[in-house]
Amino acid sequence: MKHDNETAALAALACVDLDAWPIHEPEGADYARKVAGVRKSLQDVGCARIDGFVRPDYRQAFHEEVNEVAPSAHFSTSSINPYFTPDDPDLPASHPRRRYAENTNGFVAMDRFEQNGLSLSLYRNPAFQRFIADCLEEETLFTFDDPLAGVVVNVMKEGQQLAWHYDTNEFIVSLLTRKPHEGGAFEYVPDLRQPGDECYDEVEKVLDGHSERVRSLSLELGDLQIFKGRFSLHRVVKGLGERHTVIFGYAKEPGFIGRVERTRKVHNRVTQAHIDAEKRARNDGLAD
Repeated sequence: MKHDNETAALAALACVDLDAWPIHEPEGADYARKVAGVRKSLQDVGCARIDGFVRPDYRQAFHEEVNEVAPSAHFSTSSINPYFTPDDPDLPASHPRRRYAENTNGFVAMDRFEQNGLSLSLYRNPAFQRFIADCLEEETLFTFDDPLAGVVVNVMKEGQQLAWHYDTNEFIVSLLTRKPHEGGAFEYVPDLRQPGDECYDEVEKVLDGHSERVRSLSLELGDLQIFKGRFSLHRVVKGLGERHTVIFGYAKEPGFIGRVERTRKVHNRVTQAHIDAEKRARNDGLAD
């Protein structure tokens, strides 16, 4: 049985360019060099582009898998602030928690994916999880218990945008499977807030377009991205043509389930698991 499990795990890595990214050989010197490079990018700018992670002959397969589930995306056209929180009239009008922007993109929930498809197989693969954990300098990472949010697709149709926001999880791992013809750049501000400190003055500068800390990244098909989205404000600007990104969610502790309000906004539904988990409070002192 162990042999069968190891064979299945290796088969799930067939989509990965193991010559460029030997994630199946974590004890090797080449693996160590690659991980060190990713760590440096994360330390320097809070974001790492792992170029050419998916083999060219599998990029079309990922594209087709995501295209098949993309029509089931729930699209939101509501205005959001960076924290996905309700308006607070006790704060000044210029305060970031009162600054709302149009958010016009869609998300496909994890339960729409084929259980044995490429996306979920890669997400659950131990070697892939080990690689992501090593890049983030974590001893262990865990898949989500959230039945909707472990793996999702962000769908952006032409002219839609993902407004400035923070992620509910500390970091994000994503794979671009469909690129717009033009535009659609990913913009972010590394480490704009810290646990217990929202740094509202700096956020206000970004929202006003006065910050020099904003960075831009244009991904290519097959590129994997690791990004510290819990602490780095970010958005995706409008583009010409549709944009699809598979997002893999991992947590530092087991049992992660998203908040009810945030989940309902993203997927237009919640499960009993979300309701049961709502009583458990976050411990980093930051708004969701």
